[in-house]
Amino acid sequence: MELEELKKERIALEVIKTLKSRFDNFPEDASDNRNAPFHKAFLEAFKLKLEQNVTNIPIFVSLASWMHGLNTTLGQSFFEKTAQILCDGEKREFNDLLINSSQQEKINEIITALKNKDQLPNLNLENNSLLTEDHENIIRIPNFTADVYFEDEDKIVAIELKTVKPNSGVFKGEKEKILYAKAALKNKYPNKEIYYYLGFPFDPLSEESCGFDKNRFFNYGIDFKKFFDPNEVLLADELWNFLSEESQTMNLLLDIINSISKPDFMDKFTFINNSSNFKIFPDRYTNILSDWFLKREHTMIQKFDSIQKVANNNKRISRILNQTLFSDKGEYRENRVNALLVLINS
Repeated sequence: MELEELKKERIALEVIKTLKSRFDNFPEDASDNRNAPFHKAFLEAFKLKLEQNVTNIPIFVSLASWMHGLNTTLGQSFFEKTAQILCDGEKREFNDLLINSSQQEKINEIITALKNKDQLPNLNLENNSLLTEDHENIIRIPNFTADVYFEDEDKIVAIELKTVKPNSGVFKGEKEKILYAKAALKNKYPNKEIYYYLGFPFDPLSEESCGFDKNRFFNYGIDFKKFFDPNEVLLADELWNFLSEESQTMNLLLDIINSISKPDFMDKFTFINNSSNFKIFPDRYTNILSDWFLKREHTMIQKFDSIQKVANNNKRISRILNQTLFSDKGEYRENRVNALLVLINS
């Protein structure tokens, strides 16, 4: 079963917003970094390695900063939003959840045993050990946030999305946090199964875009396999397929990005952001909408004459129709499209 069209559109909108943001911040010149004495001093040691490809240190510093911004945007926004779209989930904060003393003692035992290599990570054994007969939940755990959260009738799934190369030494803390979270969630929802995963959007060690090797990846981070069972980690296409409950999802995501992320992106963005261009260049306009997976806009264009007739006699509809598709920040105007779709379907 193929991913539904509206989800493709919502993912495409995240791609568009990300690209617009990064174009707006792209360093066209080095005026903001014309004086970077510390960078210049340190980079002097790398002169022989850099000189074949880097001729302007301020530009190099600016591009490095821009690339860091792209990494941050992908990690803190795009991956999270895309994951939530695929599974119909959300980002969820949890405050003031409680566990009991038996659970706290068991968590401490697990962490100590893993740290000292007295036992290997075992997801099933760890989960079973958190189920206790003690119902006096009096210990408040630290507040936490699940990057991706969804709830079914019989289960709860939470996922923490991580960068592809986590800092060394973080896995003990991550494991402890997840154990506390699973115990507290089980207490709050005793009739549901609790699943909590670490999710990694891609495998940087793979030679194929969507490929992954979990055993090799576990050796990539210090202490990774000391604390985590492979069954509580979702990697690359495994993650995206889990979220969508479909196959080859990561490949589809890359297809959506590649269809939009082209050198003429800003030209196309500016063109379709003026809806009056449809009247002058209808074929080009509709082709861009199709290439960018903008299904709802395409539906409205097909009914444009009917909408225009209403707008001619309705000031409110006329104003809505004349709005741009996107804000200056690249955010899609959902209120506009929803109002016009209601008009079409009425």
